[in-house]
Amino acid sequence: MTDAFLRAREAPDGPPRDYPPLPEALVVPVYDNHTHLEVADSGEPLDYREHLDRASAVGVKGVVQVGTDLATSRWSAEVASREPRVLAAVAIHPNDAPELVAAGLLDEHLAGIDELAARPRVRAVGETGLDFFRTEGDAGIDAQYCSFEAHIDIAKRHGLALQIHDRDAHREIVETLDRVGAPERVVFHCFSGDAALAQLVADRGWYLSFAGTVTFKNAPALREALEVIPRSRILIETDAPYLTPTPFRGRPNAPYLIPHTLRAMAAHLGTDASMLAAQIASNTELVYGHWDDEPVDAPPGPFEPSA
Repeated sequence: MTDAFLRAREAPDGPPRDYPPLPEALVVPVYDNHTHLEVADSGEPLDYREHLDRASAVGVKGVVQVGTDLATSRWSAEVASREPRVLAAVAIHPNDAPELVAAGLLDEHLAGIDELAARPRVRAVGETGLDFFRTEGDAGIDAQYCSFEAHIDIAKRHGLALQIHDRDAHREIVETLDRVGAPERVVFHCFSGDAALAQLVADRGWYLSFAGTVTFKNAPALREALEVIPRSRILIETDAPYLTPTPFRGRPNAPYLIPHTLRAMAAHLGTDASMLAAQIASNTELVYGHWDDEPVDAPPGPFEPSA
C-alpha cells in the first residue's frame, strides 16, 4: 500500500503533489462507502480527523473505513468505536492470503477478523474476494478461494455486508457467491466490469460501488455499466488514497473529493446531482445501517489509534 500511495503522490518530475482544493459542497450529503484512512498513521500529511473534517465540509457525512489485514482491520474498528462519522469493514485482502497460508497463519488471522466482526460499529466484511492479477499458481489461487469463502461465512454469521475486491476474476467471484450462498448484502467495491457484469450483479440484488475510475476518459465500459443498472443498486466511494477522480488524477485521493465523482455520474446519467445523491445515501444506509445506530465510545483526550 505504501509504495502505491507514494507513486500516486508523485508528479511527473518527482516531487510529491499536494491534495486538491475542496470542491463545491453537495446540497444533499452522501457517504464514502470505501476508504483507507489508516494511511494517516504512516506518514500521511493529513490526519484521519482532518480528512473527516474536510469531508463534512463538502457534504460527505460519513465513511466506511476498510481494513486490508488484521492490523488495519483493528485500526478501523478502533476508529469506528470512537468516531461517529466512521463505520468499519474488516478483512484480509486476497493478495495477502497466499503468504499467510504459506506461513501457517491464515486461520489465526481469520479468527481475528471474526472477533472484530462482532464489534458494534463494524458493519461489513471486506475487502475480500479474488485477485488474479498478481496471484499465480494453483497454490496461491487456492489460498485466495479459502480466504474468500471464510470471509463469506463470517459475513453471514454476523449479519454483515460483504465488500468484494474483484480483479481479473469476475466470473469466479460470481460463481463462488452462487455456490456457497451470498450474504444478504453484497457490494462490488470499485466496480471494474462491463455492462453485462453490472446487469448480472444487479439482477442478484447486489450493489455496485463506483470510484473515481468512472470519471476517467479511458473507462467508457464503467459508464455503460452505470447506465444499465437500477439506481437503487448504486453506491459511491473513493478507495482513497487511490483512484483520484478527474480532473485531479495523479494527486492523492480523499473522501472530500466524492463530489467530483458524484457530479460526473449525475451528468452522464442526465440527472440532477442532488437527486442522485439522495438515492445513493439511501442505498448506503440500506447496506450498512445508519451511522448513529450505535453510540461511540468517547474517552477523554485525543485518540491515537495504533495499527
